[in-house]
Amino acid sequence: MCGIAGILATTAADRVSEPILREMAAALRHRGPDAEGVWIPDGGRVGLGHRRLSILDLSEAGAQPMQSQDARFTLVFNGEIYNHLELRKDLDAGGAHGWRGHSDTETLLAAISRWGLRDTLRRARGMFALALWDAEEESLALARDRMGEKPLYLARRAGVFAFASELPALRPVLDNGTPPRLDMSAIAGQIATGVIPDSACVLDGVRKLRPGTILLLRPDGGDPVETVYEDFDSLMRRARARGVASPDAGPEAAASRIENVLRDVVSSQMISDVPLGSFLSGGIDSSLITALMQEISPGQVKTFSIGFDDMGYDESRHAEAVAGHLGTEHRTFRLREEDALSLIPDLARVYGEPFADSSQIPTLLLCREARAHVTVALTGDGGDEIFGGYNRHVLAPRIWSRMSRLPSVLKRAAPGAGRLMQRLAGPGGRVPGMAGRLGLSAAVVEKAARFGEVAAGSSSLRDVYLGLTRHCDDPSVYLQARAAPAPVGSWEALSDLQPEERMMALDSTGYLPGDILVKVDRAAMAASLETRAPFLDARTVEAAWSLALSHRIRDGLGKAILRDILFRHVPRGLIERPKQGFAVPIGAWLRGPLRDWAEDLLDRERLEAGGCLAADPVRELWSQHLSARADRGQLLWSILMLQQWLEEWALGPGG
Repeated sequence: MCGIAGILATTAADRVSEPILREMAAALRHRGPDAEGVWIPDGGRVGLGHRRLSILDLSEAGAQPMQSQDARFTLVFNGEIYNHLELRKDLDAGGAHGWRGHSDTETLLAAISRWGLRDTLRRARGMFALALWDAEEESLALARDRMGEKPLYLARRAGVFAFASELPALRPVLDNGTPPRLDMSAIAGQIATGVIPDSACVLDGVRKLRPGTILLLRPDGGDPVETVYEDFDSLMRRARARGVASPDAGPEAAASRIENVLRDVVSSQMISDVPLGSFLSGGIDSSLITALMQEISPGQVKTFSIGFDDMGYDESRHAEAVAGHLGTEHRTFRLREEDALSLIPDLARVYGEPFADSSQIPTLLLCREARAHVTVALTGDGGDEIFGGYNRHVLAPRIWSRMSRLPSVLKRAAPGAGRLMQRLAGPGGRVPGMAGRLGLSAAVVEKAARFGEVAAGSSSLRDVYLGLTRHCDDPSVYLQARAAPAPVGSWEALSDLQPEERMMALDSTGYLPGDILVKVDRAAMAASLETRAPFLDARTVEAAWSLALSHRIRDGLGKAILRDILFRHVPRGLIERPKQGFAVPIGAWLRGPLRDWAEDLLDRERLEAGGCLAADPVRELWSQHLSARADRGQLLWSILMLQQWLEEWALGPGG
């Protein structure tokens, strides 16, 4: 895993500044602490920078920027190509190749020289962002993996086009001249959902390369040309075109087929020249990945989990039970309130953009602690999106079907009943222990109440989905200037899918790359740790979407087929329980140990000085939360993370 950066001069008069390029690369040191490389050819029209975290081929033969044997191509690459040894065999079959080392970067270069970039990326299985200079064509190609696991930011300023793995690495270019402006539509989206959409950026004029695409740039300053080589939609449509497996095929046969795919994928992702382990929450996804790893591994797999003092959110005991059954070498790290306080000052720097999924806190701690023992960790990320694991996939269509038929008087009463349920039994509720006496976690009670409240106020299932993925309907209320979030995905374009599948597809192209993958990538890279997600391999995605919906959602449960597979390795009793997610009691923390920090950040003068947030409505929201009239923790966390980022970057709408 690494960090990449680069500059392309777009006018004949401009040249790449080596000090600026080195400054960009230095800003990515945490992504690659082992080495730095900078390349500027004669003429100075292009420059590539690289920070290296050595995973495969730790020698100088794996150093970047790397040139092809004929010196036509120069590559900087962030990520891993899991099938690169297979690609090497194919290349050698077409003629002997004089390999210098055994890195996947060298394999990519040889493959590009033989097959071209587009065909190489279609053959490659992995996660990556890369930049490739073609000296013969005098062009720079940028590319990103199919599912958006690795980030790539793009910016165009006077005379140059710049790119980097993280937004802060672009500051030397963005701060050169006119200060950048804020993208208020992206900020409205961040307040509504907690995250900047993957297609956007908090800064106007900056964006991220779309997953599964290649962007071709030339130094003559012409318009960039972006093409899809293979993205989630391509994988999903191809799987369905090949024929969806019949629900009558039988769960056992379907489970065996998916298990074989997953075993091959996990095995390919266990290739490493450095210590490797896995994150284990005790849930279905991470438990299955760990079970397959332990089955494949000749020794004990190192596993890691996070525990909470608040038992309503703590799953560590479940992880420890699964680890004990599988025989892994397990470590649990406990997140205390004082740990949260110590991590918060780093969040704006770690995430680079405003980011407010509160599970970022335990994720960051888990990555930091795991890095003391391993350099690579496999995760269960993507299982929910690909196999239908979120509560909204299972419950939203059913609740909407019933709610839409209720008499209007009952529909009007439902939101109030939901809010009452949250206040009584949810996190920080007024009847301590009520959720436990109901046999539910506080997080589950909160979600159930939220489902009913959203469905009652919706006019369609699309509205229900949007309501469940947003913290508020009108984020511009909290902004000094009105702005609406840009639409994310198209419900209408997925009309050939069943309602549950529509939500899964939208999550795979929106929530997954915009939230889950950002959360894990930035937290892991801040600790110089590489994470790998077997559920996001192209083979896994295609296999999942070749299944009938009933193999994924069955008898009111999501990820049915993953359960079938997991129960071959782990007793059902260790797994079956309500889904919690990787949440933290952010609402209670904001009333308790984080109150002083939040009060300072939400000070009226500081809000007004930021030039973005409207002080009166934000202060009223804070007052409501403190009085326990409503739990507005998630929405407040979005606002707090935005304000923290604004102060870190010292920017307002006018720059």
